[in-house]
Amino acid sequence: MSDEQELGITESKQYNTGEWYAEVVQKAGLANYGPEGMSGFIVTRPRGYALWESIQNYLDGEFKKTGVQNAYFPLFIPESYLEREKDIVEGFDPEVAWVTHGGHEELEERLAVRPTSESIIAPYMARWVRSHRDLPLRVNQWASVVRWEATETKPFFRTKEFLWQEGHTAHETRDGAWDETMTRLSQYQSLYEDVLAIPVLRGAKPEHDKFPGADTTTTVEALMPDGKSVQAGTSHYLGTSFAEAFDLTYTTEDEDEEPAHTTSWGLSWRSLGALIMTHSDDQGLVLPPTIAPEQVVIVPIWQADTQEKVLEYAEDIAEDLEDAGVRVELDARDERNPGFKFNEWELKGVPVRFEIGPNEVDDEVVTVVHRPDGESVELDRENIAEAVQEQFDEVYAKLYAAAEENLEENVREASARNEILGTIGQHGGYVKAPWCGDEACEEEIKDQIAAEIVMVPLNDEDAEIHDGEDCAVCGDDAEETAYFAKSY
Repeated sequence: MSDEQELGITESKQYNTGEWYAEVVQKAGLANYGPEGMSGFIVTRPRGYALWESIQNYLDGEFKKTGVQNAYFPLFIPESYLEREKDIVEGFDPEVAWVTHGGHEELEERLAVRPTSESIIAPYMARWVRSHRDLPLRVNQWASVVRWEATETKPFFRTKEFLWQEGHTAHETRDGAWDETMTRLSQYQSLYEDVLAIPVLRGAKPEHDKFPGADTTTTVEALMPDGKSVQAGTSHYLGTSFAEAFDLTYTTEDEDEEPAHTTSWGLSWRSLGALIMTHSDDQGLVLPPTIAPEQVVIVPIWQADTQEKVLEYAEDIAEDLEDAGVRVELDARDERNPGFKFNEWELKGVPVRFEIGPNEVDDEVVTVVHRPDGESVELDRENIAEAVQEQFDEVYAKLYAAAEENLEENVREASARNEILGTIGQHGGYVKAPWCGDEACEEEIKDQIAAEIVMVPLNDEDAEIHDGEDCAVCGDDAEETAYFAKSY
């Protein structure tokens, strides 16, 4: 097999989405599968980790603007800590990995490998809070968690160990905690829409699918091109249940003791899965300029008699871009022809390519090619560093528009059970339907077509549709709108 054949994507995004996705992840140099015998684990390669670092840097900056401080808590959580919040134990028990031995000695108490950290962070927040003057308290940690899920795994979308951030806050009032919950949800929405070029829907999880122990779980949901939804980030208002379980109390101005209202919120590298799945194509990875490790690749094209002047011109442009803060790669390898380089950098998702040959040198221009659609424009050499920013904006707009069109075309309404089943079966996407609030109605759809309620509206905007309407599944009085979809 030639290098060109090894380099290219052989699967179809439209017809073999799962195989295509796995091929892009590996051939674009993002990740490898873990060791044999460790199904569900991946090795994140530097290129993949660079994408996660970009997400991390963006969110970390946004969090700190709103008073969040980073901390770190142990990977292992004593079983007795988990048991203090019974909903956590019941909600995560099937997924928890346990440590029972240290060296050759059996431990006196089992240690859970962190499935989530409420049960170890809350006790320490309780130590740090004494009075209302200590509130609000906001901490976040960047860490990995382990959930021994039995379902089919997929790199970044669903792995047994994954990277994420989890924020935890404590407040005097419900209103303060709810505002915090919404602030974090908005920051997640901004990450997807302003950095990853992916529009999302905001909502809440139905009562039966909220975070164990939470009062309300809010979510941003992203629609993938194959019609499945991704739970893209969640922000939970926990009420006072965790505070009561872990004695997280404060004294008021009147010297009364009250439990704090707490929140938790998290976003994982599932965001990378959504990024890859949304924008990439049958040529490989596609990245928006906001997050691409290389925003521009310069490919010089020369013959023996023009090599020196072409390279000098290309190097000069690369230097200008670097000085302007553009992430640029000059591919001056002489053992590869330009066609191979084009294909390789397209596979790796670089959003903008500069092609520079002797004609460009003579005319003092640059040929610019957009990765998403191959559109080619010619720019003057002068002020190229400023001009390329407009090209970045155009590429981003193209990616966002395509994802937005996919979302807008795939939110449909249904008023009967057979309409929900038929619409999701034929088109995928989201189906909005009036719902009575009973989990049994979701189970009926799930059993038939493996779709579930991924969210309900956060407010009363859709309440008017329920006047005189029946649940689309059982026919009882409808109480709210449910968004049904298949999901990752």
